[in-house]
Amino acid sequence: MPQALRPPSLDPVAAARWQSLPAREAHSPWLHEEVAKRMQERLDFIKLQPQQWVHWSPLRGGLLAQLALEQRYPKAQVWLTGEPPAHAQVTRQALHSAWWQAQHWRSPKRHEGLPPDHTAQMLWANMHLHASAEPQALLQTWHQALAVDGFLMFSCLGPDTLRDVRQVYARAGWPEPAHAFTDMHDWGDMLVEAGFAEPVMDMERITLTYASPDTLLAELRSLGRNLHVQRFQGLRSRLWRDRLSEALLALARPEEGGRLSLGFEIVYGHALKPRPRMKMAAKTEIGLDQMRLMLQPGGGIQDKV
Repeated sequence: MPQALRPPSLDPVAAARWQSLPAREAHSPWLHEEVAKRMQERLDFIKLQPQQWVHWSPLRGGLLAQLALEQRYPKAQVWLTGEPPAHAQVTRQALHSAWWQAQHWRSPKRHEGLPPDHTAQMLWANMHLHASAEPQALLQTWHQALAVDGFLMFSCLGPDTLRDVRQVYARAGWPEPAHAFTDMHDWGDMLVEAGFAEPVMDMERITLTYASPDTLLAELRSLGRNLHVQRFQGLRSRLWRDRLSEALLALARPEEGGRLSLGFEIVYGHALKPRPRMKMAAKTEIGLDQMRLMLQPGGGIQDKV
């Protein structure tokens, strides 16, 4: 993948370490669940009812969202994937119902891993893409999992996220508190580059308030880590922590009763997997999988002039 398409300031080693950290609790961050609810509202405009779908990284993406999607598509099979083994085990236990409970018999069939290529009608990835060191490769993995006319639903953090905290750090002369997040227009370009069609991007801003610096920092720890390549090296002292807490008091808003205010930009994306189109030349080589997709009912090899 070209270097320009990678997050410009994300440390891939730190990102891999964050993804593999053991889960402390069997529930998803509140903000992620809230964003998932808003993503589900967008499903009301999609007529396709998936019979097979994929939930990428459900523990951090939203366990409550998983249950809500199962209720929306009660007859569909779902694949849970994109997690390290420790997270997958926590997800499995959190979603498991005892065999004697009625819910156990009503729950759809769940699988782990990815379905066969080109078979899923929906891939759901909530609040994950902004922490990926290789987002273009990840989009291509998602594209490969989807069937023709299947669709991708995702959300992630946008560039205005934590602007308040970035200003606090800048005034104190500290390194950045987080890597730079990708703009939604760039996500749209990467979707097209990965083979998706008709990308629809939108964004909104969510403001959360906190009673104290401690509650604010606890929330941020549940959402992720500082993955910036030029972040602080090594551990900070208690004195520095006290200075940070004092500096964060600048986020207090009188209109919020003196509570600390923190803004998040949420980017939403939706895109379809189109039927492959081949540019025909004097000699054209077509892979077997691609030929099968082209020969599906209603298909056909189309010249792209």
